[in-house]
Amino acid sequence: MSAVPQSLAQKLLARAAGRDAVHTGEIVSCAVDLAMFHDSSGPRRLKPMLEELGAPIWDKSRVVLVMDHYVPERSEEARKIVRIARDWARDQALPHVYDSVGICHVVVPQHGHIRPGLLCVGGDSHSPTGGAFGAYMFGIGSTEMLGVLATGQIWVQVPRTLRMRWDGRLAPGVAAKDMMLALLARFGMNGGAYQAVEFAGDAVRALPMHERMTLANMSAELGAQAGLVEPDAVTRDWLALHGAPDVDTQPWHSDPGSADEEHGFDASALAPQVAAPFSPANARPVGEHRGTRVHAAYIGACTGAKLEDLRFAAQVLRGRRVAAGVRLLVAPASHADRDTAQQEGTLQALLDAGAQLLPSACGACAGYGDSFAAHETVISSTARNFKGRMGPPETQVFLASAYTVAASALAGRIADPREVLA
Repeated sequence: MSAVPQSLAQKLLARAAGRDAVHTGEIVSCAVDLAMFHDSSGPRRLKPMLEELGAPIWDKSRVVLVMDHYVPERSEEARKIVRIARDWARDQALPHVYDSVGICHVVVPQHGHIRPGLLCVGGDSHSPTGGAFGAYMFGIGSTEMLGVLATGQIWVQVPRTLRMRWDGRLAPGVAAKDMMLALLARFGMNGGAYQAVEFAGDAVRALPMHERMTLANMSAELGAQAGLVEPDAVTRDWLALHGAPDVDTQPWHSDPGSADEEHGFDASALAPQVAAPFSPANARPVGEHRGTRVHAAYIGACTGAKLEDLRFAAQVLRGRRVAAGVRLLVAPASHADRDTAQQEGTLQALLDAGAQLLPSACGACAGYGDSFAAHETVISSTARNFKGRMGPPETQVFLASAYTVAASALAGRIADPREVLA
């Protein structure tokens, strides 16, 4: 055991490097437990490079491929990209392929692939989602992924740990998405650049797994390499429900005094947040945007359409109808979340309110297939609202939690969900 306090990030990297301890700033070579990529980032780029090297995949059982970006195929280009992925998966006899059943960051943990203590890499910028389970997971590019596939190794510079401690409890109508938008407003898009952002405190421990996933997911917007939540009974119960083997969470916590920087926040004082175009960091309390007319409300993406998000929207919409002239679009993050929402009546509440159900895929968030028109104003539960991402450059996209998106769909204007829930 190291005499120097070790953060959760350091303990995870030390385990992957076969070391007792690691220190901020040093570069270590780590064994990869899981490599995940999707139809956009994976085979169409990796296949020719592997063939040129003449290199086999180091361990196919540790590779996961998800088709989620270009599905359902709506163009010849999309059909070609997905066909490459499907053919390569078949030729390689990959054992873990998830085709058109949801978004990778939700589908992969739902199939028990991510667990406390692992080091995982993903071919997508929102790969830090895996940190919600006490794994060290981060996004890499295609050339780095090539190295991982050929060797099962990757080097990592041990990051600083930036600890965000949330005390108290969130009020009804306020969610993890609001926590992240508030952090982005304060620290900016690069506030956690190449750091491990650890989310802690009573408010974080009280969150269900899907909400913890939102925190870890949007650590990417802070510029962080990883977003981490210490695993606990909530983690174990969720993983057991999704078929993962039993795990020991005890080793995976930060030692007192191990954070390089710590900030404290009062969750009970947090209001719903809304981020104006064209940056998630343009976040302000919902009251500052109150009354802004919206043409469409979108509940989708790995950030904002998990089961808990669908439940939030249903709490607001149940027994009500969206405003005339407003389109409410719902794209559940996975088939599993969609099916559970259907079984418990959550999905029906959304449909009864006037929602249009879309496929469980990246969709409008990634700018593939579904998008919005020029000069439309959209309020969305996605993670990003960059210019031109979800439609033409003239499309105005505001970001908020599923609570606030639903309340705004009811009003036809940006609205505070607390008033509806009250």
